[in-house]
Amino acid sequence: MTSHPEFRAASELVSAAHTINVVGHLRPDADAIGSISATVEALRQLGKTAQGFIGQVESMPANLLSIPGAADIIFSSDLPDSDLIIVVDCGSQERTGDFEDTIVSRRSSTIVVDHHATNPGFGRVNLIDTEAESTTTILFAWLEHLGVRTTQSIAHGLYAGLLTDTGCFRWGRPEMHIMAKELMEFGLDIRQISAELIDKTSLEDLRLVGQIMSKIETHSAGPYRLAVLVADHATINGHSKAAVEGLIETVRAVDGADFGAVFKEYEPGVFTVSLRSSKLSVGSLAVHLGGGGHVPAAGYTARGTELEALDTLITAAVELGETLNCSSVVSN
Repeated sequence: MTSHPEFRAASELVSAAHTINVVGHLRPDADAIGSISATVEALRQLGKTAQGFIGQVESMPANLLSIPGAADIIFSSDLPDSDLIIVVDCGSQERTGDFEDTIVSRRSSTIVVDHHATNPGFGRVNLIDTEAESTTTILFAWLEHLGVRTTQSIAHGLYAGLLTDTGCFRWGRPEMHIMAKELMEFGLDIRQISAELIDKTSLEDLRLVGQIMSKIETHSAGPYRLAVLVADHATINGHSKAAVEGLIETVRAVDGADFGAVFKEYEPGVFTVSLRSSKLSVGSLAVHLGGGGHVPAAGYTARGTELEALDTLITAAVELGETLNCSSVVSN
C-alpha cells in the first residue's frame, strides 16, 4: 500500500494525544465498523486511551458484530471530551450524525481518514485517498507507518472493510488483492468472515427481500434508464436493516438499466436513497441532491412521499443529463 503525504502529520497528532475518540458514520457498514475496531485496537496498542463511537442511538446490524471489537463501539448522541478525534469512513461531516456540531467545533483536533470522492476534508489533517477501495485500505498503510503490530483481530477489521467495499473483490485495483493476501496471512477464516458479512440471512429476511423485489420498476430519467426499489416504512419497520441495505447490489445489475436506486423509508416521510451504477457518475447526482459518495456508489436523503422522492431523483438526472456519463468507472 502506498504512503499518504499526511501520514507524518497525523501520526504526530496521535503521538501527542492521550485520549482518542474514533468516530464512524451513521448507519454503519463493515468498512466503518472494521475501521473503528482496527483503529481503536491499534491506538490501545500504542498506549492510548481509545474508544469507538457512532453518532446515533440505534445500534448496528447484527452481522457486523462478527467483527472483533464491534460490540464495544458506543452508539450515542453525545461524544465525550478527548485530546483527539479520528473520523473514519465519513464522506462529509454530516455523516457523523449527532456528533456533527461537536466535530465542527473541534476541527483543530480532528483527523479524517476516508476514501469518498466527495469528501471536502473537514479535519485538521485529512488522510483522504479517493483511489482507495475502502477506508481500511488507507488505515492498513497508516497503521504500519505508526509502527502498529498487526494482530488477527486488526487484520479481521481491515479485511472486512476491503471485502465489502469491493463487492467481494469484484472491482478495485490490483493492490486490493495484495492487501487481502497480506491480511490472510494472520490466520483469518475468510470463508467465515464472508458468511457472516455477505451470505448469512434468515427466512424472515428472504421473505422481506422477496416482497420488496417483487415491486421493482424501471423509469426513464432523461437519456437514462433507472431501476428502482422502494422499501417503504410499513414494510421494513422492525425488520433487518442488513437485508434492506443489501438490495442495492441487486438493482445495480438490472439488465438495461443505466443506474439503480433503492429508497429506504426508515422514518415516515424520510428516505435514505442508495445509488449505484457502472456507467454513470451517481456521485455527482448525489452531490446535486445534497448527499455524497463515490463516482459509482453514492447516496443522499430525500423527504416527502414516495412519488415526490422519485420525481426529485428523475428531475435531477434530467437536469444533469450527459454530464453524468463516465468513460471509465471503477467502484470503491
